[in-house]
Amino acid sequence: MGDKVIAVTAISPLYTNKEIEESRYFANNIGVQQRFIKSKYEDIEKISKNPVNRCYYCKKNLFSKIKKFAKKENIAFVLDGSNADDVEDYRPGLKAINELGVVSPLIDVGLTKREIRDLSKEMNLDTWNKSESACLASRFPYNTEITKSRLEKIQKAEDFIRELGVKKFRVRFHEEIARIEVPKDNFKIILNHSDEIVKKFKELGFIYITLDIKGYRSGSLNEVLKK
Repeated sequence: MGDKVIAVTAISPLYTNKEIEESRYFANNIGVQQRFIKSKYEDIEKISKNPVNRCYYCKKNLFSKIKKFAKKENIAFVLDGSNADDVEDYRPGLKAINELGVVSPLIDVGLTKREIRDLSKEMNLDTWNKSESACLASRFPYNTEITKSRLEKIQKAEDFIRELGVKKFRVRFHEEIARIEVPKDNFKIILNHSDEIVKKFKELGFIYITLDIKGYRSGSLNEVLKK
């Protein structure tokens, strides 16, 4: 679609520098123009207080700004990348997206994450095997306040784990506890570098550093909702 498409990327403490740079590389690689907008979550109490439906307020804030941008640029439609698997999980953000009239084409045609990866590989897209990612707010249990300093702490902790060669993982924030989630076949990497991890995480302000023996799973903090 050429210049009829604009990729809009939000700059916010909720998103890692790595994600921002990867988006820049991807847009440039496929020849799509990209614009950046600033999104300040801390100005909205219902996001920083991290209620169970935090994602609703976050998406409402973000896509309201993108809709205004689209109107200014005379762009008729705003699209997002939600997929068929998202419908099966707890995703309050989908409600905000629907309310704002944002189009989710991958949901509309019923494409799952696995199918999207397969099609992306066929199209020779570098992102076909990209690790799952979510905003840094997803590292905090519901009703745990999200602050800039805490976000920076988590980002630095995850940067350190990434440098060890682990691709799929999360560092969950539990006040003085850092809970590391990695696939079980990566446990050995974490254990082999346990002294280094403990040293680094204590420097960041964590007192206890744990390895979750259940392993990595997307949306693990939603498990409390399924009790």
